[in-house]
Amino acid sequence: MKKEIIPSLLLTIVCILFFSGVYPVIIWAIAQAGPNKGEGITIKDSKGKYYYENIGQKFTDDKYFWSRPSAVNYNAAGSGGSNKGPDNPDYLAQVQAAIDTFMKHNPDINKADIPSDMVTASGSGLDPHISVQGAEVQIARIAKVRGLDKNKVDALVKAHIEGPMYGMGPSRINVLKLNIDLDNLK
Repeated sequence: MKKEIIPSLLLTIVCILFFSGVYPVIIWAIAQAGPNKGEGITIKDSKGKYYYENIGQKFTDDKYFWSRPSAVNYNAAGSGGSNKGPDNPDYLAQVQAAIDTFMKHNPDINKADIPSDMVTASGSGLDPHISVQGAEVQIARIAKVRGLDKNKVDALVKAHIEGPMYGMGPSRINVLKLNIDLDNLK
């Protein structure tokens, strides 16, 4: 028995020291090499308010480009998806409600033209990006509500297209940056 307890206790002590001391220091050191020293990248709007650029924000006013839906209500304290499968009746009802709301506020588009990212949450619930198509289907609504020329809003959308991350995946648009520049548009 002594033969098993002593190695178990030693392993426990080593793991406690490593995972509560050494590992956090390593992660902290890696974060110091990143942008803004691991504190997150902030941007400021025209009113002087700061936002985290890499965390999704809730936009539901018709004068703004809408973000993806969020399963965690954009609460960065705990990210996560809904964990409901694609054939779950509650999930399907949520998606249908999102489609109905989107159609109500964007009556000029066809249901088939709504990109999936505009009616489904991301895995983290905090995705700050939408697809280029997700922004394009909202241009008519925003131009009408703000009294702007559609071409001007379209040019703003095109100026905010970010290429695929690490060369993989689709192009995307950071909704927060786009909406801040939309507010600054004359």
